[in-house]
Amino acid sequence: MSVLVQKYGGTSLGTPERVRHVAKRAVEAGDRVCVVASAMGDTTDELLGLAGQVSPTPHARELDMLLSAGEQISIALLSMAIIDLGRDAVSLTGAQAGIHTDTTHGRARIVDVRVDRVTEALDAGKVVIVAGFQGVSPSQDTTTLGRGGSDTTAVALAAALDADVCEIYTDVEGVFTADPRIVPEAVKRDRVSYEEMLELAASGARVLAARSVEYARNNTVPLHVRSTFADTPGTWVQEEAGMEQAVISGIAHDTSEAKVTIRNVPDQPGIAASIFRPLADANVNVDMIVQNVSAAGHTDVSFTVPKSDLATTEPVLQQIARAVGGDDVTTDEDVAKISLVGAGMKTHPGVAADMFDALAEAGINIEIISTSTIRISVLIRAGDVERAVKAVHDRFRLAEPGVLEEAYGQR
Repeated sequence: MSVLVQKYGGTSLGTPERVRHVAKRAVEAGDRVCVVASAMGDTTDELLGLAGQVSPTPHARELDMLLSAGEQISIALLSMAIIDLGRDAVSLTGAQAGIHTDTTHGRARIVDVRVDRVTEALDAGKVVIVAGFQGVSPSQDTTTLGRGGSDTTAVALAAALDADVCEIYTDVEGVFTADPRIVPEAVKRDRVSYEEMLELAASGARVLAARSVEYARNNTVPLHVRSTFADTPGTWVQEEAGMEQAVISGIAHDTSEAKVTIRNVPDQPGIAASIFRPLADANVNVDMIVQNVSAAGHTDVSFTVPKSDLATTEPVLQQIARAVGGDDVTTDEDVAKISLVGAGMKTHPGVAADMFDALAEAGINIEIISTSTIRISVLIRAGDVERAVKAVHDRFRLAEPGVLEEAYGQR
């Protein structure tokens, strides 16, 4: 018999009433249902704040022990609510559900999923409630998967259980052409490809975690992004085959990155490797990179990193600057990235030019440009992000019927 995997985020489980609502949805979903639950509401942020009050630099292992408690509260409450509805249920931690990870605390990666206990419970007619965001390392330590980790847990379980679909329930109705809070006229997409969703997620779209989309693509797990609070269809994320390819799928924005510049670096072979290898070894994720034109044999190198990594990154950056003979290091947190994503732009020239025109007409300066075959990203001032998203959304007429498909570029 087929299995359905559902994932519910923190907003969906934010109050006891919402927990009971989710329990009802899970009971009505079918006979073989596995639910992955996030921590309730802002529990994770509250626990992080509590850790910060106790220790300015919380020990990574102990922080994972603390944060994992949020999901364990959710799964126990949800299991209680389902049992009260007359359906047997069992709650399982990540370790109990067979989520095995590497040893990296705070950003662990799933290396194996052993679902024997989950399958046994499903065979017994139980709704299985699994704690998202967490797993167990080879040394039997609790690990967490990082922000959005519950999405990754759900997709990993769906792949291991050979589920028909992994439903991701959230507080929005699907994937939109832009954040509806910034662009109220943004349009919900019925379908997007894994490739497009991966770029959107990596560019700041919060509806799905990038690692979960990557896992789904690698294991061909269909995703259905839906609202917990409505019964309407959401957005399907799946392979491109048989799908109409929109020129533009959507616009994402991200204010969580900071710009770092190492000034007056010698312009010679090996310098880039000398800069970015230590950052990789320190587990720092570098995104956009630009190297200025050389002047008198020296150049500036700028790149973006997560703001949350700055505290640990700056000492490494100072060491790098000294090692490569650079003058100094500057950091700038007052930046934002906006990205235009669409599989159809591969065959439509002029998309980048139109995006840059829209930003120019809005009086918005571009500091860094980064591209892939289906994405164009620009770094701008953080204060300009809302105007930029609206300007680009308007330029590509994404709120107009039919424009999402092949109309753009043939106008």
